[in-house]
Amino acid sequence: MDALELLLNRHSCPRLAEPAPAGPALDAIFNAGLRAPDHGGLMPWEFIVFAGEQRDALGQILAQAAQKRGDAEDKVEKARLAPLRAPLVIAVAAKVKPSDKVPPLEQQLSAGCALMAMQMAAQAQGFNGMWRSGWFIFDQFVHRQLGLAGEDQLVGFLYLGTPLVEVRKLPERDPAQFVRYFGE
Repeated sequence: MDALELLLNRHSCPRLAEPAPAGPALDAIFNAGLRAPDHGGLMPWEFIVFAGEQRDALGQILAQAAQKRGDAEDKVEKARLAPLRAPLVIAVAAKVKPSDKVPPLEQQLSAGCALMAMQMAAQAQGFNGMWRSGWFIFDQFVHRQLGLAGEDQLVGFLYLGTPLVEVRKLPERDPAQFVRYFGE
């Protein structure tokens, strides 16, 4: 699949199974993330990998966070089971570095670009994934449990594996609905 075809047909897959990317395939995914735009060369990324039983540990962290929020028991259980929807979960965080030139938002955007590049690299290799966010990525308890501090910010969880379903083609979109030429 060529690069333009990959980008134009980008899609998320919610049903993932073994095998997950490993070895050279996983290395390629990380290397794609490390090529994200990076104003100032700060490399403000961290990729935290959860595989096997580590997904259960992540689920416990998310369930505890849901309990602390006062969520109903069904939502706590849903949070606990969330990381088990894929054989591999990668938390992507912006490790915000002090900079007079590069504000935290730019560093967070860079981490978001890294996450998307990683998803695209997975898809290019025959795997797929889904970028999951939600309240978890802003929860300070979750941040602390994952070793984040200060201005660090989770930008999402990348669920990766082999697609279990044929993903439907996304609808075509008319760029004219989203593009405005200044001065016209």
